Amino acid sequence: MKMKVSVYSLNGKKTGDTVELPKVFEEDVRPDLIKRAVLSSQSARYQPQGRDPFAGKRTSAESWGPGRGVSRVSRVKGSRYSAAGRGAFIPQAVGGRLAHPPSAEKRIIKKINAKERRKATASAIAATGIKELVGKRGHVIDKVPEIPLVVSDELESVKTAKEVKDAFSKLGLSDDLERARDWKVRAGKGTMRGRRYKKKKSALLVISDDGGISLGAGNYSGVDVVKAEHLGVEQLAPGTHYGRLTVYTKSAIEKIAERFK
Repeated sequence: MKMKVSVYSLNGKKTGDTVELPKVFEEDVRPDLIKRAVLSSQSARYQPQGRDPFAGKRTSAESWGPGRGVSRVSRVKGSRYSAAGRGAFIPQAVGGRLAHPPSAEKRIIKKINAKERRKATASAIAATGIKELVGKRGHVIDKVPEIPLVVSDELESVKTAKEVKDAFSKLGLSDDLERARDWKVRAGKGTMRGRRYKKKKSALLVISDDGGISLGAGNYSGVDVVKAEHLGVEQLAPGTHYGRLTVYTKSAIEKIAERFK
């Protein structure tokens, strides 16, 4: 049985129109496929690491052999007044080679079949239409009139942050927007590696055409804007956590219906 939902204006009131949700919203939620698809997308952005195969080996150091009362490690050549006798080439020596260096040939991309990725995206879309899953993910949806929330195409033309804030307030999304403003400092060494802060995700806006909404919504932390044809599992389930609070425009619903026939 196909489900119909109301279309809301930017004032938070029903326009009187209804839209029939596509069949994709009736898909089974598959957490296993969603997780695999998200990890596959993330791994495609990893940068391969490797070491020079000759790093630490560009030396003529060699062992003195037995009978000298010292270990038989490779040692630097030279007179007794230089660095002669200092260990080289071996892993435990200063400037020596690494014992097990990372290899640039290592396979770091986690692949997934095209049909599985499509199924995962459909599953993540279906999760956005289940109120229990959206609330369980941590979104504040007490004032949101309907899940999934479908808004008129006026939203695509909103260009200023003030207009976006007003629209979000009238649509009951302001509480979740406020929740996403809190940043936390990450524990551990991640603070030194370019990921100091942990940021929360708020609403995802799925649109048909960008008439300026990406400019207005881009000012708010946790809010993402994506076109329906580019909608992927990573936007719908960031961090592999499905059930994101998603706002669809009426035209976006039509494009999703065409994409997932």
